[in-house]
Amino acid sequence: MTEGEQSPGGRTEDRSEGFGERLLGLLLDRAHEMPPQLIAPLIAEEVTRIGGRDVSILLQDYAGELLVPLPGRRLLVSDAEEIGDSPAGRAFLTAATVEIQQGNDGVRMYLPLLDGSDEVGVMALTLDTVDDDDRRLLRRLAGLVADMLVTKHAYTDRFFQARRREPMSVAAEMQWSLLPPLTMSVPQVSVSGAVEPAYDIAGDSFDYALNDDVLHAAVIDAMGHGLDAATMATVTIGAYRHARRAGISLSDMYSYMDQAIAGQFGADHFVTAQMMKLNITTGMLQWVNAGHHAPLLIRQHVVRKLESPTTLPVGLGGERPVVSEHQLRRGDRVLCYTDGVIEERDEDGEPFGEERLIRCVNRLGQTEGGMRSAAIKLSRALKQERGGRTSDDATVFLIEWRAGAADHLATLE
Repeated sequence: MTEGEQSPGGRTEDRSEGFGERLLGLLLDRAHEMPPQLIAPLIAEEVTRIGGRDVSILLQDYAGELLVPLPGRRLLVSDAEEIGDSPAGRAFLTAATVEIQQGNDGVRMYLPLLDGSDEVGVMALTLDTVDDDDRRLLRRLAGLVADMLVTKHAYTDRFFQARRREPMSVAAEMQWSLLPPLTMSVPQVSVSGAVEPAYDIAGDSFDYALNDDVLHAAVIDAMGHGLDAATMATVTIGAYRHARRAGISLSDMYSYMDQAIAGQFGADHFVTAQMMKLNITTGMLQWVNAGHHAPLLIRQHVVRKLESPTTLPVGLGGERPVVSEHQLRRGDRVLCYTDGVIEERDEDGEPFGEERLIRCVNRLGQTEGGMRSAAIKLSRALKQERGGRTSDDATVFLIEWRAGAADHLATLE
């Protein structure tokens, strides 16, 4: 057959690099001015060019429990799939393609939609047969689809609405708009976070930025509930980002954030916070603590708490904080968490407590699938341990120092 010619069943036989480039290029060319609601149907249309059918775009719901189908013309809209023991869920958690043979009906492919290292969801489709050329082309197509969805996400409410499985409070709406991508990974370092209750989160938040060889990170917990807490969290993260981008020290960051909260809300409002810097080349971790719980150091299991001097919470005018340091080893993880994780009371009225948190972390061990999987599984396990109750915001944030190769450009030579 000639290049691009189709078999009687509609399957395009030529999987050459040239064909793939034309397919991806055509998708890019058409997507620039495509209305957001037509992006998913466009993807389904292009998949038919490689003989694919029954295309579904599954987005992660806000609670991190389900992958929900995006509606649209030409899309297969099925039931939501659990993030866990389902083919789509396994693809999402492992960030790897899952293939399910369906007898004479072909092969069902589940491809993770990766925006950088953050996961948007999963693309599912069926092919009659699959070879290595198909797999290569589909991986690239999934990457392009993820980028398109993230870009168009800012132009419409439709993707937000598809991800919602229950009503969301105004405070939670503010917090989700404030959060960075939940996961970021490069060869030297990886981070991931999870927040509960997803549809009513208010005062908890986290932020990070990778600036050259330094990972900056912060975890905060604003006092109170509802809009007041969400507003304080928004101001605190805004002040943190402003101070971070100005290149000032961790101690000065605290002072700047403290003045912002005190000036805006008065002396009776406060925010607990931890601000960190990790040199991703050397593994040296530095941090300051403003009334927050000490992070946990994990090497397969929790080996210690990273105790440090602390100052008053942000907004209460504490003394200039002392910067603490710890040298990480390759593979070390640091777990930061907010008080809602350990202060929730069980059925007997007893606080959940730090020891139960540590036992839960140890029981999970080093989960497969990377940091996104680790954060989701930990947050879910903690919620189950609390009997499904989350009366206060409960946030976990993980940092893993990988000590990978620092010269990314060398890999391209």
